[in-house]
Amino acid sequence: MRSRFLTAFALAALAAVPSYAAGPAKKTSTQTNTAALAAHVHADMDFLASDTLHGRGSLTRDEHLAAQYCATVFEGLGLEPAGDNGSFLQKIPVDLTSRMNDRMKQRLATFEDTPRTETWNAIAMLPGSDPKLKSEVILLTAHLDHLGMLKEPKNGDAIYNGADDDASGTTAVLNLARVLAAGKAPKRTIVFALFGSEEMGGYGARGFLAHPPVPLESLVANLEFEMIGRPDAAVKEGTLWLTGYERSNLGPELAKHGANIVADPHPKEQFFMRSDNIALARQGIIAQTVSSFGLHTDYHQVSDELKTIDFTHMTAAIASMEGPVRWLADTNWKPTWNPGGKPDANTARRPPAPAQ
Repeated sequence: MRSRFLTAFALAALAAVPSYAAGPAKKTSTQTNTAALAAHVHADMDFLASDTLHGRGSLTRDEHLAAQYCATVFEGLGLEPAGDNGSFLQKIPVDLTSRMNDRMKQRLATFEDTPRTETWNAIAMLPGSDPKLKSEVILLTAHLDHLGMLKEPKNGDAIYNGADDDASGTTAVLNLARVLAAGKAPKRTIVFALFGSEEMGGYGARGFLAHPPVPLESLVANLEFEMIGRPDAAVKEGTLWLTGYERSNLGPELAKHGANIVADPHPKEQFFMRSDNIALARQGIIAQTVSSFGLHTDYHQVSDELKTIDFTHMTAAIASMEGPVRWLADTNWKPTWNPGGKPDANTARRPPAPAQ
């Protein structure tokens, strides 16, 4: 009953949002499309980062509900399902027997009696149109989970809403799916994947790699979107940054084709190693993370809420990536690792900072 109610709630919110123009005959103006983008960004964030989802804790039913929401959006766009058995969801078994410690237990929502034994990815595909290039794939990803709830409220709040981390990245992927699906079919195939249980240890990404919807060798590049909900004062206004910028030629080439993107200004934080992209990069895939995280103090705090999001910045950030992603999906150019840039296959994912 609860699941049905939340799904209906989410769909009702989206039903009130203007649609993107689909195809040349229906396009009106850039202003209309910008208004639709802003409305969808608000609607997605309002649901994903709401108290109703109790912090989307890894391995909880609330994480599952977030995945179902994303799957529903993908289905409504007319994308092809790329999950299990012709669905938009991919179920990933998780065994925590040897890994469950007090820190992990804290991240599970208090509404769960016991940890679940699976996480969920939401995956969709926009098929390529070029006879040769359609076998090559651009992968756009984010993680849809967060930290769940505290057992005891902190300053009257127990919910880790995760508005910036990473409802913002999830919203970016959903809206890039919307605008790309509404336009001319790309030459290369585009896969949109929203991973579960990143915060618990990258289980969704690892499950995706173990059971990929497309051959891993077909993946030309992966752009992960992580924490783009607020601007970073360390870079020019309106600018995003790319983790591991110096490791490959992907970032500079995207910048040449319109991306407002620069090198990560926080190299000491090792962000290249701290998101789901590293699991793919260890397989040799050019996989880097787009962000504008300015090291704000709401990171992994219950204060990472909707009221802290700069929606003007976030909407502009998503819009700024549409053109470069379209170019990447339509060109026959392929990114390569710079000398010494490819991570070793045994390079460990650096865990995120603990919740406080």
